[in-house]
Amino acid sequence: MILVNTDYISGKNLEMLGLVKGSTIQSKNMGKDILQGFKNLVGGELVAYTEMMNEARAIATKRMVEEAEKLGADAIVNVRYASSAVVQGAAEVMAYGTAVKFV
Repeated sequence: MILVNTDYISGKNLEMLGLVKGSTIQSKNMGKDILQGFKNLVGGELVAYTEMMNEARAIATKRMVEEAEKLGADAIVNVRYASSAVVQGAAEVMAYGTAVKFV
C-alpha cells in the first residue's frame, strides 16, 4: 500500500474510492503517568508519552490501511493525522486519507 500526503502520485491515474480512517485511544499506566508528572516539573521530553503517541500513530495508520484494503485500494492519498486529549494522560490519534485505485 502506498501512502502519500499529496493529492496525486506521479505517473499514476487515480480513481477515488472514498475516505478511509483509523483511530485509537491510548494511555500510559498510572506508574508511568506519575513519573512523567515529575518530569514535567523539571522540563524536558516526556519520553513515555512520545512512545505512546508513536505507537498510537502506528495503530491508527494500520487500521486506515486495513479499511482501504477492504475497498480494493492500491494507495491512500492526502494522508493526515489528528490528535486530541480525551482525559488526563490519554489521547486519541486519527489517521485519514482518500483511498485510490490505479487506472
